[in-house]
Amino acid sequence: MLVAFSVSPLGGESDSVAEAVAAAVRVVRESGLPNETNAMFTLVEGEWDEVMAVVKRATDVVGAVSPRVGLVLKADIRPGYAGQLRAKVERVERHLAAD
Repeated sequence: MLVAFSVSPLGGESDSVAEAVAAAVRVVRESGLPNETNAMFTLVEGEWDEVMAVVKRATDVVGAVSPRVGLVLKADIRPGYAGQLRAKVERVERHLAAD
């Protein structure tokens, strides 16, 4: 399972979400699951229960500092496949290189 998610605080006194988002990303990185963070989403790969547990913990740490939390989640559920965090990108890059 490959999940792209974004979690951030809503409301509060500051427009900056970086500190809360960093706490959520720290949860993902400490999980030991393959992951990647970009400007908009954090991707994490693993089995359903372990990935969803990480998403929940990341959401909980943001909720600890904000009265309201926004969560966006997209999942690619493909049993029997692993290593898709890199493999999907590599397939696209091969097509681009062929042009």
